Amino acid sequence: MGYTPIELDKMRNLRYGMKAISLVEKKFKKPIAKLDMGSLTMEDSAILIWAGLAHEDQNLTADKVMELIDDYSSLPAVMEAVGAAMTEAFGSAEQAETQEKNE
Repeated sequence: MGYTPIELDKMRNLRYGMKAISLVEKKFKKPIAKLDMGSLTMEDSAILIWAGLAHEDQNLTADKVMELIDDYSSLPAVMEAVGAAMTEAFGSAEQAETQEKNE
């Protein structure tokens, strides 16, 4: 599983492996597949981003993530990177459709 780089206070790397997914599911109290990505609050978005960064910074918090985005980036830029990292972790809809056709 690869990493998706993102520039904040320094170069950081998003990764949505099993541990990060588990962190998200614990915080939201539901499977990640049940999340409505279009209706996330700012705090929800920060939690999602934090989970993807937690592997390299155990002291990072969702509040700190919000500060880092405000100071060094923008939410749209970071969410684009989250989308790329999620595609890395789960594949795209096209990949899933192709796999279904080949089975």
